[in-house]
Amino acid sequence: MTWNLWWRFGPFEQRLAAIIETIRSVDPDIVCLQEVWSNGDRDVADELAAALGLHAVRTDPVVWNGESFGNAILARWPVERIASLPLPNAAGEPGHRRVVAAEVATPWGPWPIASTHLDHRFDASASRQGQIRHLLELGIEWRGDPTSDLPVIVGADLNAVPDSDEVRLLTGRSPGVDGIVFTDVWEQVGNGPGHTWRAENPYSTDSAWPNRRLDYLLTSWPRPKPVGNPTRVWNVATKPLEVDGVSVWPSDHCAVVADFVTP
Repeated sequence: MTWNLWWRFGPFEQRLAAIIETIRSVDPDIVCLQEVWSNGDRDVADELAAALGLHAVRTDPVVWNGESFGNAILARWPVERIASLPLPNAAGEPGHRRVVAAEVATPWGPWPIASTHLDHRFDASASRQGQIRHLLELGIEWRGDPTSDLPVIVGADLNAVPDSDEVRLLTGRSPGVDGIVFTDVWEQVGNGPGHTWRAENPYSTDSAWPNRRLDYLLTSWPRPKPVGNPTRVWNVATKPLEVDGVSVWPSDHCAVVADFVTP
């Protein structure tokens, strides 16, 4: 499951309860989160993990005015962070966008998982392409032996549509990094457009974006098939929930959930 949890909209406590309810309804083994809020007193990743009985790791926070957002991985099994790294900005220098990677101690062995969030501006395709290229290079480091080891699964808010240059680079449609591409799970087994940014969500009322599929679950290739192949994928958090008499959308993004073949 992957989900962007931008925190600057709506009543905080009700939204947190709606997020917990939504994740609990899916009962996922692993959750990739983006834009997870924290400050000196609270860390939402830790609060979600405690409420759901999951283990958690997160990126080192990027702090502005005492608050921060970052990426996190929650897992049913013990999880060890193996990387918290900046992605390049438009100038090719380390930027404020980050990726967190972890090994999850699954019953099938240590499984590499990553969560990330790319630049959001409409006109930032060139920057996102640099970030994707860096992600591919890191993926080679994290996946181990592609003929025998478990593939890397990435949950990401790419802030890009499937036919964009950056997603084409990631999925092998344009020259990328030799030796690795990623399968877009929705493209393989999804039904319908899979929009995760939707006009009916009140948090997107003033957005310049139309309905778009911006959020992805991805699995690395080559891999020892069929391990890592998706069997189904769907969206959740597609409507508001009633919490303490308040109708709230859990996030400005819908979540993406998928099942994968295990050894």
